[in-house]
Amino acid sequence: FFLQVAISNIRYGEGVTKEIGMDLQNLGARRVCLMTDKNLSKLPPVNAVLNSLAKYGINFQMYDNVRVEPTDQSFLDAIQFAKKGGFDAYVAVGGGSVIDTCKAANLYAASPSAEFLDYVNAPIGKGKPVTVPLKPLIAVPTTSGTGSETTGVAIFDFKELKVKTGIASRAIKPTLGIIDPLHTLSMPERIVANSGFDVLCHALESYTALPYNKRSPCPSNPINRPAYQGSNPVSDVWALHALRIVAKYLKRAIRNPEDHEARANMHLASAFAGIGFGNAGVHLCHGMSYPISGLVKIYKPKDYNVDHSLVPHGLSVVLTSPAVFAFTAQIHPERHLEAAEILGADIRTARIKDAGLILADTLRKFLFDLNVDDGLAAIGYSKADIPALVKGTLPQERVTKLSPRPQTEEDLSALFEASMKLY
Repeated sequence: FFLQVAISNIRYGEGVTKEIGMDLQNLGARRVCLMTDKNLSKLPPVNAVLNSLAKYGINFQMYDNVRVEPTDQSFLDAIQFAKKGGFDAYVAVGGGSVIDTCKAANLYAASPSAEFLDYVNAPIGKGKPVTVPLKPLIAVPTTSGTGSETTGVAIFDFKELKVKTGIASRAIKPTLGIIDPLHTLSMPERIVANSGFDVLCHALESYTALPYNKRSPCPSNPINRPAYQGSNPVSDVWALHALRIVAKYLKRAIRNPEDHEARANMHLASAFAGIGFGNAGVHLCHGMSYPISGLVKIYKPKDYNVDHSLVPHGLSVVLTSPAVFAFTAQIHPERHLEAAEILGADIRTARIKDAGLILADTLRKFLFDLNVDDGLAAIGYSKADIPALVKGTLPQERVTKLSPRPQTEEDLSALFEASMKLY
């Protein structure tokens, strides 16, 4: 059993975005594709990038049509733009939606004869390994959540099946992540909260995932080794460190937009957790979140300026977390207890067999303090939706098989039911 760790180049510091024009100059970039979304295109982070491109005379075209929570169609539109533009470098300025869209555009522009489903994860797509060289991609995250600047994963909603899936390959990992805490200052409160919940679950899931040496079979060729390999000694370090930062700073970052220290630390925690889960993977909270997002009916979250109903990714992930960790804890109870302690639980008199319940209660209290919707029922789901939610979770094998505890369809039904109401 082998472990391969892929870690991104990341550069951190207030105002570091001003260097991006020089980076592109150093790369010898002649035609740059700048991707963002309509909301961000008017905000300071994009402005900072534009100033740097202008200062260093970088020739670029801007694509600002990225959809928040992308779909196969929105990916295809961006891919079309990238193929037409003949770009030799990419810059993505935004949250996970923008960075993921840019990864997909770079991949398919570099592989013009590929069908869209060729690289999409099996069993929905063919999950082929990427063997073509991609162009450099510089990612400038503006949220503190997905850690997409450090991972080789791009997630989208596959409309026809009403389920989220994605593309996973080390080849699509950004060349450089520019982590500039100034960009977090333009995030509204609920975006800080929901993106922070993504960091929380990245850390918890990668730390409790099936260990890398319990996975089988070993791939016959290293090109087939998945990015998501199970919990491992390297990812554990990043996951625990990210969890400690979340425990200390997330509430502060949400409650006070002027708290630069808290927002800067959450920005780093997002990248740290990304390095952790980018090599270990996530499991049930994420596997179950994809149908929760994909089957949304009418929910429109506060602080998101969008014209379609959507469940923000971090929210869709965290709502099942109490039920999930109560379920998985029997396998690595000591890790679940350790996580609960980091998040503020007093475990001095705790019994190891109660680890799952203690972590679940700690998470519920955490979410309640932060005004999180009361479970799946509060975002428009009812018991009648459970079979569809389970059906949408089954194709997510890439992550569900990393759960330390195997699960049946009945188990998944029970987890969705337990997540209908939290408090």
